Amino acid sequence: MENYVEKLNILIKNVEKVIVGKTETVKLVIVGLLTNGHILIDDVPGVGKTMLSLALAKSIDGGFKRIQFTPDLLPSDVTGGFIYNPKTGDFEFRKGPVFTNILLTDEINRTTPRTQSSLLECMQEHKVTLDGQSFPLDKPFMVIATQNPIEFQGTFPLPEAQIDRFLMKIGVGYPSIKEEIKIINEQKTTHPIETISAVLNLEEVKELQEKIKKIEISEKILNYIVSLVSATRKTETIKLGASPRASIALMQTGRAWALLEGRDYVIPDDIYHLAFWVLGHRIILDPKASMAGLTPRSIISNLLNKVPII
Repeated sequence: MENYVEKLNILIKNVEKVIVGKTETVKLVIVGLLTNGHILIDDVPGVGKTMLSLALAKSIDGGFKRIQFTPDLLPSDVTGGFIYNPKTGDFEFRKGPVFTNILLTDEINRTTPRTQSSLLECMQEHKVTLDGQSFPLDKPFMVIATQNPIEFQGTFPLPEAQIDRFLMKIGVGYPSIKEEIKIINEQKTTHPIETISAVLNLEEVKELQEKIKKIEISEKILNYIVSLVSATRKTETIKLGASPRASIALMQTGRAWALLEGRDYVIPDDIYHLAFWVLGHRIILDPKASMAGLTPRSIISNLLNKVPII
């Protein structure tokens, strides 16, 4: 157990060489890696969303690809496709950038729903199917998508089915004055991303992913998770509540967070701590609730205070 925790602490510190003062954000992204989940980062430009993804990939010695989502992007630009080879006279499958370990989809809401949907099978089943043939993706595989919340013109809102595929929706946030001074001092001559090296390999990541499955979670905690998710479907201020996929996500993230905290068992505080990031993007507010100034965070906070730990 101590060996796993030590490896994770080393990974966190390595990523923090690039992402200063955002320990919790780094840990949440690592939770996604440990659970084979995908992360949606919704924040303003320039706070380190891209560097966070690249730092994680370099830290685990994994493959990294970046797709800049634009309105003219095609599904084949993501998944790849069959290309005619004049030498052999056959159509050969040419892999797209999705065949990697860490895939950064930058500004995902700037491309069309058709191209957005090309990621659905990749994110859920970890494979690409074209013309009746399936091609498995690399392991581990993780999508880190970014979107800028302040720009609405020229964007295509993510459909519910797409949003639900993301394990968590998180932000990075601005650094403090002290942290920002440290950031600019460290980049006087070179960027820290150029100096960090791998501290884990892909086999060790897979080992950690298997360890997560063995973290103890009691029936009491499972009941609490289901009760909390079920409450989102019975609240008047919520038009559309969370699906069973949200319950599974809370269980998985709870286990990963417990290991990051040095425990081999989940406690209620783990679920309480993660609830907003797991549930916030999975609920749709009633129009009257939005007009009244309510937010997903305030509603989920209210549910956390109401739902008892059975």
